[in-house]
Amino acid sequence: MTLSLLLLQIVVILAVCRLLRGIMGRLGQPPVIGEIIAGLLLGSSFLGWIAPQWYARLFPPDSLSGLSGLSQIGLVLFMFLVGVRLDLSEIIAFRRVAGLSALLSIAVPFSAGLALARFLHGLAPTSPTLPFSLFIAVSMSITAFPVLARILTDQGLSATRLGHVAIACAAADDLAAWSLLAWITAMTRSSQGQASLLGPIATVAIYVAVMVLAARPLLRLFSGRFTIASELSTALIFTFLSSWVTESIGIHALFGAFLAGVIWPRNSTIIEDVSSKIEPIAMGVLIPLFFSYTGIRTNIGLIVGGRLWLVELAIIVVAVAGKMGGAFAGATIMGFGVRDSLALGALLNTRGLVELVVLNVGLDLGILPPVLFSMMVIMALATTLMTAPLLRYILPASRGAARH
Repeated sequence: MTLSLLLLQIVVILAVCRLLRGIMGRLGQPPVIGEIIAGLLLGSSFLGWIAPQWYARLFPPDSLSGLSGLSQIGLVLFMFLVGVRLDLSEIIAFRRVAGLSALLSIAVPFSAGLALARFLHGLAPTSPTLPFSLFIAVSMSITAFPVLARILTDQGLSATRLGHVAIACAAADDLAAWSLLAWITAMTRSSQGQASLLGPIATVAIYVAVMVLAARPLLRLFSGRFTIASELSTALIFTFLSSWVTESIGIHALFGAFLAGVIWPRNSTIIEDVSSKIEPIAMGVLIPLFFSYTGIRTNIGLIVGGRLWLVELAIIVVAVAGKMGGAFAGATIMGFGVRDSLALGALLNTRGLVELVVLNVGLDLGILPPVLFSMMVIMALATTLMTAPLLRYILPASRGAARH
């Protein structure tokens, strides 16, 4: 691994991501779709297929550690931003309206994922059954909170009742999903394996309690004294420290970053300035490297041939039916009209970047084999791609902007 090669990789990745972002924007898709596709195009499934010599020279195996390290830093910063922008007050304010929708939009796809896992376990025979089943269930339950927020803005729905409920549901979904993922990670890494579930649960619970009861009051005490520069450096130190602690105790670094964002004081008048300084580097530079690294790890050629495409189709159908069906049922029971209930289901079916983060965790933990990882990446792309077209069909533009 040389610095010159790493710099060339960064140049190529950012250039292709910028090109695809522009193309997807003109097609009415959120920019993250272009970045995901760019990552797949630069991976072994496309560039490695049409130009194997170029691919081998640009991404030799011994050079991937640099991309991996930078992408992991990007993910830590991204999860901090997700946590900071996870508005718990939105969940509280819309708890009566969004409560059942949020519950069913998690419970139904989670249950469907558990059922599907029994069928998929044949593709991952060496994975322990319980962590594997729970991981597939969580993967089916994910909603990409940042992508959903962007779609709501693009469609003029941010200030509507539907938009507020969707944000509240997505926030609850992500909070539950990341808590479950932390537990699954701790359980998988535990030396006791499946012999005891109490240890991983206690580990997660203790760390959350320490952060909420000890770290949060201290941050609130000192946050009013921060300048923009000092809050930025403090936020970064706190985020990386929390990530280090959770990684060290066997939960996962990303959960530590997410929790750091969740408990960061909201009464600070300069938190938005801090977020706006972190976001351009995280989302504009480091996250595209993560997409490329994911694309390198994704091999669509493993799915071509045989009956694996039928399995892929089954995964997509279960993911869409579970997420949209659960959200639709909850919204209908709570008095939403058919169109708004369908629109809520379409919005919560958005998986995007957050799903890719979860899938990479599963691959790193050895829960997902490469073939199933590739299949789940395709599912994440498909469910995110269909959101904007479905929403435009369900809610015509003339009605969407007026839904207050």
